[in-house]
Amino acid sequence: MVGDIDRDGVEKAYERWAPIYDLVFGKVFEHGRQSTIAEADRIGGRVLDVGVGTGLSLSDYSRNVRLCGVDISEPMLRKAQQRVRAQGLANVETLAVMDAKNLAFRDASFDAVVAQYVITTVPDPEATLDDFVRVLKPGGELILVNHVGVDSGPRRILDLAVAPLARRLGWRTEFPWERLVKWAARHGGVSLAERRPMPPLGHFSLIRYHKN
Repeated sequence: MVGDIDRDGVEKAYERWAPIYDLVFGKVFEHGRQSTIAEADRIGGRVLDVGVGTGLSLSDYSRNVRLCGVDISEPMLRKAQQRVRAQGLANVETLAVMDAKNLAFRDASFDAVVAQYVITTVPDPEATLDDFVRVLKPGGELILVNHVGVDSGPRRILDLAVAPLARRLGWRTEFPWERLVKWAARHGGVSLAERRPMPPLGHFSLIRYHKN
């Protein structure tokens, strides 16, 4: 529900994660990251990476893609900036502290918006998705990879069991697919291009929306 995660809590959680984020999550999320990057490279042009974090993905994009990266966590972005300098990533135009729900970019600024493991960490996912689509050019793509919950069975029980801990760490687990279906129908300006299960064990999905 809206408001079940607060911005201050997320900022504090990721400030704690910043020093060890790459070590803890690098391999776990590798397949999802590489899959979203491949889709963004296919589209090309100017790409916004929301929740860019420590910049772990930046060097994996094609150097022909022009990148802007934003994140709510200043400590994470400092590591991303260090990475850009160390690796000479001249195709990175901007790295900025920014709220994903209130992007400081003009309408229709990007050919693709990539959000890796972001939607379950923001207080208002639907409003955040709205702003992602706002900054997309017509014909552009919104490329998500995220945990998507289920309505029943062992995975549902596990999601609910770990939910309190997950919130303290900065994200929510109980995020059903139906929530995205309802958002897209209400928005009316996007169409689902793909939903692809991701490892480990299909707990995550790559989801692509096309801006009509």
